[in-house]
Amino acid sequence: MSKILAAGIEAAKEAGKFILDNFGKVREVSSKGDRSLATDIDKKAEKLIIDTIKKKFPAHGILAEESGKSGLSREYLWVIDPLDGTHNFIRDINIFGVSIGVVYRNKFIAGIIYIPCGDELYIAEKGSGAYKNNRKISVSSKEGLKDCSISFDSSIRYSPRMMSKTLGALAKEVFNVRMLGSSARVLSYIAEGKLDGAVEFYDYPWDFAGGACIIEEAGGKLSGLRGKPLTYKNIGYIASNGLIHNKLLKLVSPCLKKGMPGKTMKMG
Repeated sequence: MSKILAAGIEAAKEAGKFILDNFGKVREVSSKGDRSLATDIDKKAEKLIIDTIKKKFPAHGILAEESGKSGLSREYLWVIDPLDGTHNFIRDINIFGVSIGVVYRNKFIAGIIYIPCGDELYIAEKGSGAYKNNRKISVSSKEGLKDCSISFDSSIRYSPRMMSKTLGALAKEVFNVRMLGSSARVLSYIAEGKLDGAVEFYDYPWDFAGGACIIEEAGGKLSGLRGKPLTYKNIGYIASNGLIHNKLLKLVSPCLKKGMPGKTMKMG
């Protein structure tokens, strides 16, 4: 195990313990202006993670959901979501996790997802496989959409017409559709074969960076909504076991409105 992965695990577990200790005890909720919410727990958990990373790797860059970005031009970049599934957490729904991804020269090279409620730790490093609690995992082997369970973006309010059209197209072809409200949970489930794919329109880099390397090392695939390679600047993605990826793209692409997705985060 590399020092980078070890630091990520340490940070994720520390933040996860803090989050779990405060589950059901949210005291402060703030709105970000796009109807998404953050809590005092998100911010404190993120500080725990950043402090651990900065102590061990002071020269590395940080891209974090709550505190923003620093050192984006550096070779190593940590992409952090301290509490993925905040809206579940606020409502005392135990579907949430910590997500940490590591990018080296624009490539996802390591990922850590920690689901504190079940003490589930998912990790991966480029070229070394994906693991859950020290057990190697792999994506599902399902090839036919009629047998597949797909996760779908729960933020339909942002583009109700386009997203409802896409959901309808998927619903006609797949076995069933889930909306879990946490990318950390969704991507970890895909990596271990419990889900077969996911379509997300408004997920940001911190939502998927932790799961990117894990899914790839588990044998799966991620891309932008139109099939282009996924980067840490993307907004929105398709993730899958790889076997159904092109089938998902064929269903999703015709439903996308002009200019969508094509969105990337401004990193200046």
